[in-house]
Formats: sequence, C-alpha cells, structure tokens
Amino acid sequence: MVGLPHYLIVAAIMMCCGVGTILLKRNAIGILLGVELILNAANVNLVAFNRYNANASGNLDGQIFAIFVIVLAAAEAAVALAIFLNFYNNFSTVDVERGDNLKG
Repeated sequence: MVGLPHYLIVAAIMMCCGVGTILLKRNAIGILLGVELILNAANVNLVAFNRYNANASGNLDGQIFAIFVIVLAAAEAAVALAIFLNFYNNFSTVDVERGDNLKG
C-alpha cells in the first residue's frame, strides 16, 4: 500500500534532482527545467498532504494550491523563455556564464 512517506520520498528525490540540475547546468534551458522539477516536487507534497490530512474531509485545499503552482510555473516559463530568447539574440548562446557583462 502506498502511503504518505512514499510520496514524500518521491518529492524529495524530485527536489534533489531539480537543485542538482540548477547547480550543474550552464545552459539556461536546463536551469529552467530544474526550477520546474522543484515546483513539481512542491505540487506532489501539496496534493499528498491534502490527501492524507486527517481533518480534510472533502477539503480540496491541496489541489487548489497545486493548480495555483501550475499556473505560476506556466507564467514563469513564459517569462523565462522570453528572457532566454533575448539573451540568445544578444550573445548567440544560452550559456549563462557568457552573460557576465550584464552585471551592472
């Protein structure tokens, strides 16, 4: 039987993969994928805690928060892709270490 600890372990693995992707990738798209993994780990936690909450008889708070996070992730992805396209137009690469002259 699958219980709450199983979902928490999956979410922790997803979170570690996301953090590792952010720290190890030099490509801007890879970093964006790491952020998406972290947001999905948060969604798994929200839905799992809502499902196994003893006081939540028919309460959908976890699912509502998860939908909010999905909408937020879609908006974040759209803005980040626009920034990356502008970065690519200026530097002809999506290597984030090439943007050191943006400091300012």
